[in-house]
Amino acid sequence: MSYQEFAILCKPAFTDILIAEFSALGFDMFEEKKDGFITFLEGKFENSLLGELTDKYKDSAQFSYSVKATEKQNWNEEWEKNYDPIIINKTCVVKAPFHTDLPTYPIELIITPKMSFGTGHHETTHLMLAEMLTINFKDKKVMDAGTGTGVLAILAQKQGAASVFAFDIDDWCVKNTNENAEVNKVAIEVIKASIEDLNLTNNYDIVLVNINKNILLGQMEYYKTALNTGGILLLSGFYETDLGNIKMKAQEVGLAFQHYKVRNNWTMARFIG
Repeated sequence: MSYQEFAILCKPAFTDILIAEFSALGFDMFEEKKDGFITFLEGKFENSLLGELTDKYKDSAQFSYSVKATEKQNWNEEWEKNYDPIIINKTCVVKAPFHTDLPTYPIELIITPKMSFGTGHHETTHLMLAEMLTINFKDKKVMDAGTGTGVLAILAQKQGAASVFAFDIDDWCVKNTNENAEVNKVAIEVIKASIEDLNLTNNYDIVLVNINKNILLGQMEYYKTALNTGGILLLSGFYETDLGNIKMKAQEVGLAFQHYKVRNNWTMARFIG
């Protein structure tokens, strides 16, 4: 499958803001650079949709972009150059298979990212992993929506979940999650699907979603439907300034806000079903 590669140039202070803007347009793979970032999108994209972003950020962020067609490829080599292990709350380490000379931690997650999102380096993944470490997963049924590398699903299983169901709309993510689950010696059911395709009525004790603001808002009712009464919903992939909209939509569908945490303006919110 062919991809389009978008090379974004901007002031460093605007990198996270523009990544969020591109996420809202459906982009979900990002490689940060010194003066911007590279992002990929499967298939064709109507470049005119970026006109509004150009008008909005051309001057303040010195925003510009270029596009070229590219074939989907393994990101391992690039990640190995810059992929440092991540330590979460002195309890959990997220590392690659080539990280061998490290101290031992109670929980070790071995993740090879390929083209998928989720290693702990991005603030949203870090926030989700840290919050998960505060939750009792023992004997719980868990759903990971938009699993990416499977890192959240793998942590849930390693913390004693009775079962973990994960899904993603990308074939590559499904393959990557299966591979990472095998390396971590955990059992995860993972399929290619969108949430609209699933029968989710009150099936899960814990639901994990790290996507982007627009998708979270559009799918909130599905998350509520998937949760058992009193179940826990963790959401991330949005900025602190978007928290009000996320809370409002969650409350509209019957979710109770519990608390939130922030890391470099990115936010994780916890709700109860």
